[in-house]
Amino acid sequence: MEQGDKEQTVGLLLTEESMAEGPSPTVRRRQLGMELRRLREAAGKSQEDAGKWVDVPATSISKIETGKQRIRSGDLRSLLQLYGVGSPEAEALERLRREADQRGWWASYGATVPPWFADYIGMETVAAEVWTWEAEFIPGLLQTPEYTEAINTALNPARTAEEIARIVQLRASRQKRLSGDDRLTLRAVISEAALRWVVGSAELMHAQAQHIAEVAQQPNVTVQVLPFSAGAHRGMRGAFTALRFPEEPMNTVYLELDGAALYLESPTEVSRYAKAFTRLTELALDPEATTDLLTRV
Repeated sequence: MEQGDKEQTVGLLLTEESMAEGPSPTVRRRQLGMELRRLREAAGKSQEDAGKWVDVPATSISKIETGKQRIRSGDLRSLLQLYGVGSPEAEALERLRREADQRGWWASYGATVPPWFADYIGMETVAAEVWTWEAEFIPGLLQTPEYTEAINTALNPARTAEEIARIVQLRASRQKRLSGDDRLTLRAVISEAALRWVVGSAELMHAQAQHIAEVAQQPNVTVQVLPFSAGAHRGMRGAFTALRFPEEPMNTVYLELDGAALYLESPTEVSRYAKAFTRLTELALDPEATTDLLTRV
């Protein structure tokens, strides 16, 4: 085992902008993993080489590089030695490792946030943009507390009133990113069906439609409704959410299942869903016509 001859530079993901963001353990872990993968490949080492160097299976290196597994401080130092990385880059990566081990703000909600959803909240917390297509539900970032309560009660009648209240509180905390200094850019396409479903009561849906129209007036929020008249479209395969970051390799597509989720991260998959979303925006009513429809609904 010989240390790499060339000292590599940390630069793909560790920009001044990204390091200045409020830490999100989920994002920091993914940033660190992507950076380690880039450094390994630049050093001409395989995952097997890296695993042997720190005495772990190659599968562990793979999980670390995809952000699915934490890395110990000693193992990080050893890998950076193998890759020929010294100061100050090593200190920046160690900072990422420490921040990746911190608890996110959502940890205080305990079991309200299942493990498969925790990664999504961690990414949404620092994402620059969220593009979401919903066919059956009002997107979470646009829901009123009453809608959230009604829809979660219907989805799981076994939940207690206390559990539902915590879900409502969690969703309200996520919605804070639509206002304030570091505003999230939200682009939402909602099927007309999601607006027509009477969730809870007609009065509740009236208030929900009015709420969407009001939030859509914010400069960082764009809402479009896909009308029934649009016919067959690419979104018929199901809802999806694309999380967009200043660092393009971080872009992720989130697919929620029943009690689980899929995270698509390959550039090909992310690009395919981006094109699908763009096509949906072309088929949907423009924002002004959407406001008119919301008023009629």
